[in-house]
Amino acid sequence: MNYRHHFHAGNVADVFKHLVLTLVLEALRLKETPFCVIDTHAGSGLYRLEAPGEFEQGIGRLWPVRADWPGLSAYFALLAPLSEKALAIYPGSPWITRNLLRSQDRAVFFESHPEEAEALRGTLRGSRGITINEADAWAALEGMLPPQENRGLVFIDPPYEQPDEFDRVARALKAAVLRWRNGIYLAWYPIKARRPVEQLCERVRALGTQALAIEFLTLPEDVPQRLNGSGVLIINPPWKLEETLRTLLPPLAEFLAGPHGAPRVRCADLSGTKT
Repeated sequence: MNYRHHFHAGNVADVFKHLVLTLVLEALRLKETPFCVIDTHAGSGLYRLEAPGEFEQGIGRLWPVRADWPGLSAYFALLAPLSEKALAIYPGSPWITRNLLRSQDRAVFFESHPEEAEALRGTLRGSRGITINEADAWAALEGMLPPQENRGLVFIDPPYEQPDEFDRVARALKAAVLRWRNGIYLAWYPIKARRPVEQLCERVRALGTQALAIEFLTLPEDVPQRLNGSGVLIINPPWKLEETLRTLLPPLAEFLAGPHGAPRVRCADLSGTKT
């Protein structure tokens, strides 16, 4: 696998999915009972931002005016320790998760690339409640469920480098929900072509559980194979999450799209009857 997230760190898609991830983790923290987070494609944890880069249209545009976005304050607070005057480093999902765990919580990170896994060990060295597995999460995930806490989140964020990645996500969600029906699942997907997205959503609807698809686009969908936007599937979404996202995301999409973009936010209820 040739994918390295540092090429894309801090871009518009990262801002969107990490904002949603932060909100889900904050919702889990509202109850005292412990929770477990399983991250299937963890990466190295921290990424240096160097111009020119995709981050300039994402966190690079947003960070200087963060005071104007109080609804994103929890997300910004996670980035603040990495910044002095300017944001030179952007965190991946393990950093965000680690900093939102409490003493009673834990996280399991999967990263199959040896160099990325070693970098992640360095990033999270000394952290309590953390397990890092240098393994293929697609093969291991089902055996991890349900976690002993029987409460928590599975975060699925593959690189979509392989042509069958959408199918893998759908199969993983189906197998996981059968084993752990009350878990929260958050799966990110790119929007380059519409048909794979439609097929994935159809298969999630067939699971017969509560589910949402939230899409965040800043470019028109008229260029095939360009990252025009991205979406997240949320199975068993926390209470009021959809309401919060419907408020926060449209103005954020408009801001990040800029004067020449095409901002759209779509929220679809995928709750269905199992067949």
